[in-house]
Amino acid sequence: MTENLPRTARPLRVLAAMSGGVDSAVAAARAVEAGHDVTGVHLALSANPQSFRTGARGCCTIEDSRDARRAADVIGIPFYVWDLAERFREDVVEDFVSEYEAGRTPNPCLRCNEKIKFAALLDKALALGFDAVCTGHYATVVLNEDGTRELHRASDMAKDQSYVLGVLDEKQLAHALFPLGDTLTTKDEIRAEAEERGLAVAKKPDSHDICFIADGDTQGFLANRLGKAEGDIVDENGEKVGTHEGAFGFTIGQRKGLRIGHPAPDGKPRYVLDISPVNNTVTVGPVEALDVSALTAIRPRWCGSTAAAPGTYNAQLRAHGGETEVFAETVDGELRVTFTEPVRGVAPGQAIVLYDGTRVVGSATIATTTKAAAAAV
Repeated sequence: MTENLPRTARPLRVLAAMSGGVDSAVAAARAVEAGHDVTGVHLALSANPQSFRTGARGCCTIEDSRDARRAADVIGIPFYVWDLAERFREDVVEDFVSEYEAGRTPNPCLRCNEKIKFAALLDKALALGFDAVCTGHYATVVLNEDGTRELHRASDMAKDQSYVLGVLDEKQLAHALFPLGDTLTTKDEIRAEAEERGLAVAKKPDSHDICFIADGDTQGFLANRLGKAEGDIVDENGEKVGTHEGAFGFTIGQRKGLRIGHPAPDGKPRYVLDISPVNNTVTVGPVEALDVSALTAIRPRWCGSTAAAPGTYNAQLRAHGGETEVFAETVDGELRVTFTEPVRGVAPGQAIVLYDGTRVVGSATIATTTKAAAAAV
């Protein structure tokens, strides 16, 4: 039985997080139709919203707040703006900067779901007497006969967002509603539904980039926060092949923007293989050197009451990536993962999310990787 829009003996008191985009607006409208007592809330995530992304992108601007309010008025629900700017700055923005400074590649959307929408927001909602938080994420919560809950992929795989929700535990799932998750509707159909409901956000573009980097220039944002620091770009043998203005401006697997003055001896493209913040060095090499056969991940969070049993799962390594088969087990509180076939471009700081079919088993943060070539020796 899916529990995205449960019809219970009494209406649930639902707090609908409304970003100002089309998905959250339709989700709130569907929650009302399901018979729930819904209140809309927009999260103010910046002390100066105009410093966040501009334009109709659906996230954190003053314009987005106004769009969310207009949608709430059309739906006919109360609406409030909650200031979580300081919590967002500490838990998401500062975490993002410190992770890059340490040579890792974070996922701020996943961190926002973990720390803001289903921690700070949910805690406040429960304290005020709400039963659940509703969002426009594409994922599905399933209620089992024994009362436990599971998180599953959305019915529309093209829009599935379960990867960035893999950090939710069973308690959080018990208070989460995802009205868009179990409907076989495309985004065009969601927009058509919004238009039929008279919601002005029906044609508003989706948000994509990082909301707190207004111009989309991640490297410039980090340079402004961390300062430029010239260092060496070296090949696998340690030979200097170029310079950079800060190791934080690179990610594992990056090909473009390396600014190496001369080609590799074999004439093939070079990719970022390693980032060392200790000596501010970036190592580059051939694409096959990106192959990884195993990894360890820290801070595992399980979408259930217990840790996952050792076994074979499918893993997703990035928000818009595919699945790959792995053997996974927990050892001394860490997740140890071995890939059935080598995978490419895995970076510390990324999240690995384990699946059993469509069910989300849990998520952890990648700490170290084992090169495929090294493992074969």
